[in-house]
Amino acid sequence: MKAPIFFVLLVIWGITLKSQNTKTPSFEEVIALRAVFNPTISPNGKNIVFESRSVDWEENRYDTELWLSKNGRAPFQLTNNLKNSSTGPKWSPDGQWIAFLAKKSENTQLQVIRVEGGESFQLTQTKNNIFNFEWSPNGKQIAFLQSEDKKEEAKKRKEKLGGFEVEDAEYQLNQLWIIDFDPGRLNSTPLPEQLKDSVYIARTKANLVLDSVSFSINDYDWSPDGMKIAIEHQPDPLRNSFFKADISIYDIQSGNLKSLVNNKSYDGLVSWSPDGKSILYQTSLNDSTSNYYRNGKLFRIDVDGSNNTQLAKDFDEDLSGLYWNEQGIFGVAWQKTERLMVRINPKTGKITLLPLDLERVWSYSFSDDGKKMALYGVKDKQLSEIYTASYPLKGLTQITQSTQQIGQWATSNSEVIRWKSEDGTTIEGVLHKPQDFDAEKKYPLMVVIHGGPTGISTPSPVPTGVYPMLQWLNKGALVLQPNYRGSVGYGEAFRSLNVKNLGVGDAWDVESGVKHLIEKGMVDSDKVASMGWSQGGYISAFLTTNSKLFKAISVGAGISNWMTYYVNTDIHPFTRQYLKATPWSDKAIYEKTSPMTNINNAYTPTLIQHGEFDKRVPTANAYELFQGLQDVGVDTKLIIYKGFGHGINKPKERLAATWHNWQWFGKYLWEEEVAVPKE
Repeated sequence: MKAPIFFVLLVIWGITLKSQNTKTPSFEEVIALRAVFNPTISPNGKNIVFESRSVDWEENRYDTELWLSKNGRAPFQLTNNLKNSSTGPKWSPDGQWIAFLAKKSENTQLQVIRVEGGESFQLTQTKNNIFNFEWSPNGKQIAFLQSEDKKEEAKKRKEKLGGFEVEDAEYQLNQLWIIDFDPGRLNSTPLPEQLKDSVYIARTKANLVLDSVSFSINDYDWSPDGMKIAIEHQPDPLRNSFFKADISIYDIQSGNLKSLVNNKSYDGLVSWSPDGKSILYQTSLNDSTSNYYRNGKLFRIDVDGSNNTQLAKDFDEDLSGLYWNEQGIFGVAWQKTERLMVRINPKTGKITLLPLDLERVWSYSFSDDGKKMALYGVKDKQLSEIYTASYPLKGLTQITQSTQQIGQWATSNSEVIRWKSEDGTTIEGVLHKPQDFDAEKKYPLMVVIHGGPTGISTPSPVPTGVYPMLQWLNKGALVLQPNYRGSVGYGEAFRSLNVKNLGVGDAWDVESGVKHLIEKGMVDSDKVASMGWSQGGYISAFLTTNSKLFKAISVGAGISNWMTYYVNTDIHPFTRQYLKATPWSDKAIYEKTSPMTNINNAYTPTLIQHGEFDKRVPTANAYELFQGLQDVGVDTKLIIYKGFGHGINKPKERLAATWHNWQWFGKYLWEEEVAVPKE
């Protein structure tokens, strides 16, 4: 059931609670932490709209709603979609309206709401879900993407031939639509029943753009004068077709479509230049063999195809969240465990790191004049918050108070540590300690391995997931989150170190981190555990069959056999790029890096957790490891979470997965029999 508004205001925005830092929160309380994100500043820089996510236990879902801060004052809730979320807010150019997406009828549709409040209005009534919308520069139109409608065609085929599907040939292209926005149509008084449901549909028909093309549109951007649209497109919407993405320019008045960037690799649209003469784009630049671990390249090109110039050429990390205004090109980039804002000079390509009192900036937004900003970021000892700042950056004003939720909790004392791996590579990781840490004591160690491999672990007062890390800390353990080779933030060469060495080098990094802490006298070598999800699950599975260092292991959505994984996953190129082969061209590398190869050496009791419909790491991986461990006499348990794919994205099942890990490690590290509660 949703929390009443009084409780939300009390916990999130307002009343300061005296911190005792003594409470160990329940699993439910950690899962139910409210999160704020995606701040968008109004064109005049005075107001900020953002998203806030909470848990609805009764409906077993995460609910996202829009909140608004006006003139720097305390935020208030703007939307309240009773059965579904409200997401993706964007300001009208005049700052009077906020458009967003919500499902209040059959499909997700465009909604608009006045900044002054009142009911929202449903602007569209299309046949499929709408996504990725943008206001035109003059505010008179909104463009959006929607997949083509093939319902009738599919219905007729099923009636005639029954149900079947042709692999890699059954899809709907993503198409570009435009709808007029006339506020005058929304000023008439809606009927009472329309107000009751907050669904007042403006009877304006959307028009399909480019109805004769045979490609699928990924992204687009209006030119500053609203006369052209830059379009990123690929032959079809299949996941692995992004390698073939190109960029074209559509002239609205003439209807002409002109190809602009068509390298033999991924070409991704970023934005127009403020003067409308150039396009900013990212590319693999004719390299389709290493998209997963090499740095992308940033270019600007004039719309006539001239002056194609690489920017930030010497910067050794990927750039994201790029935005171009009169002040320059801005973005964010990982620098080890920090995520910093950067500015790129559009003429020289020189990149500058911007000073900001945040360890990590997740996203940001500029006002039209570039002088005001909204930021979503975090400091090591806090939860992520929404901030405002002036540009040039001179300080931050905090808008939200999410961290007050943990004011009375006994949280983690986390720090970044370093050690040498087996081959001499320097590895970093985040070590979490309990607040009453005693340097003279030896602790159980819980190793939690992030996914990716191009993910990263960072310091946090409340490390979260399906692993009850905060509760383990308060039970008297340490938690280590290693940033093994392949992790983002340490440069392209580091991300490439597990190419043709997956699992093997990763295991070196994890085991050497454990041994480092044992040698420092901090860890009880008889009470060490490992766990992780996705790539972290794969590394844990590799440790299960190749290491004697661990007392218990949990494998979440992990790969057990690269050969069978390769033919079942939805991202075949990932395996080819990291192993530099197919199973038929180099069987040895697939065997070297597969946990199942050494199943006869398995030693460690292993819990296996997996989503029923996981396409990224198909469930066959879980069953293969489970059967192999049983065959060699290793204690194991397999839990399948019904209805889920690669992640567990509902609160009740996340609670169950947390309990399952607490139970498993309680048994093998603390010799406790833990019963998972049924009510």
